[in-house]
Amino acid sequence: MVMKNKSIMIQGTGSTVGKSIICTALCRIFTQDGYDVNPFKSQNMALNSYITNEGLEMGRAQVMQAEAANKAPSVRMNPILVKPSSDRNSQIIINGKVHGTMDFIDYFKFKPKLKENIREIYQGLETESDIVVIEGAGSPAEINLNKDDTVNMGMAKLAKSPVILVGDIDKGGVFASLAGTMLLLSEEERSMVKGVIINKFRGSYELLEPGLRMLEDIIKVPVLGVVPYFKLNLEDEDSVTEWEKFSENPEADIDIAIIALPFMSNFTDFNALRLYKDVNVRFVESVDKLGSPDIIIIPGSKSTIPDMEYLRTDGFEEKILAYYKKGSYVFGICGGYQMLGTEIIDISGVETKWKEIKGLGLIESVTEFKEEKTTTLSEGIENIFNTKIEGYEIHMGITKLSSMTNGFSVLRKRNNKEINIEDGAVSAEGRIIGTYLHGIFDNSNFTRSYINLVRKAKGLKPINEVPRSYNKFKNEQYDALAQIVRENVDINKVYAIIENGLKNM
Repeated sequence: MVMKNKSIMIQGTGSTVGKSIICTALCRIFTQDGYDVNPFKSQNMALNSYITNEGLEMGRAQVMQAEAANKAPSVRMNPILVKPSSDRNSQIIINGKVHGTMDFIDYFKFKPKLKENIREIYQGLETESDIVVIEGAGSPAEINLNKDDTVNMGMAKLAKSPVILVGDIDKGGVFASLAGTMLLLSEEERSMVKGVIINKFRGSYELLEPGLRMLEDIIKVPVLGVVPYFKLNLEDEDSVTEWEKFSENPEADIDIAIIALPFMSNFTDFNALRLYKDVNVRFVESVDKLGSPDIIIIPGSKSTIPDMEYLRTDGFEEKILAYYKKGSYVFGICGGYQMLGTEIIDISGVETKWKEIKGLGLIESVTEFKEEKTTTLSEGIENIFNTKIEGYEIHMGITKLSSMTNGFSVLRKRNNKEINIEDGAVSAEGRIIGTYLHGIFDNSNFTRSYINLVRKAKGLKPINEVPRSYNKFKNEQYDALAQIVRENVDINKVYAIIENGLKNM
């Protein structure tokens, strides 16, 4: 089947129903079938972001989809990124650069101005593609938010794209959520929905099948497939919600506890740790669940000062310091690195209205927030094991170390430009490490050496085996995902929907 400048849009009955994963599967399937594919999501609301080769910031879900399509991530795939920094305010990133911070009311007034920008970027991407796989956000049935919509049905109209609606049966009430969503759409919008997919199914298909036929009679739209519940290691922006269901390895030698900060960002930093069979990796949401970890990780944060206050008031600070004195290792990434220091200063109110806060004091450093945001792909050599490392930086703070504190690494490149800059901090024995590099654990030689350092401290023998390349592992996961969806969704009908578009409207 020959296709050019076609599209398909995946919308959902709500958040976390699996839109990103279905889009990723379709990107891989269409690419496997020989098509030139690009993903697109006009607006992403997430704290999990990525830096492109150009030093621009975009949502992580479209990075995953680009990888599945064998494409380099580009901000054109996600021109607007909204990063919540409090219950009412968000940092608005447009075309990869920070536009400013707005409360939600001001942003909804501002949104209509972005429509032409979205249209131009999408149309440019479409002209270069055989198929564009478009992802919606939340639900198209949020009737209080549909005015000036450019991410769900508004985007489908702009792209003249047919829509497939996804529902999550694992939540319960999938028939009601699919039928209810269709009920709340306008007649024109209902006509754009060409099929539905039921996701995360566990149980007997024979018992489900009569309900599928009844649903089709009610909504007048075919069920294209039922995707079973599966366990794959995918960097979906909502995957942290699934982590606890299947990731822990309690028989492992090394226990790693990641503090689940209220404004935690870039939790995909830890996906690569799942490849190490001798470690147990878990997110900890309350201090009573901390246990006795060998390694405590403080992750990135979109609101570092409020999250530092959270560590203090919820008892994590006291526990972290006590475990460190008993021999635990402490690792901070980005905002977590800033919290390891003696003080965090925000005189200009870049991040919050808080002017300053004391840190954990495990590193002699002071971080000051500046207006300019650092967004780079970076690489260098770390100073403990002398291994090459690479990752990406997303931060607004500048951290200055005392003369007695050693840097964690020396960066040699940022966005392919030669540099010679110190990053992070490390204690003499390596028990405290802080770095601005997201993706640090994707560097398998460093990670294996670091875990062996902790093993040695526990009197355990080192393990020399290094897991296969994380990028190779991710590609294997994309192939496995594509196979699952091929086996459970009528892909020929999906192609027919794409080919026919909105002809019958």
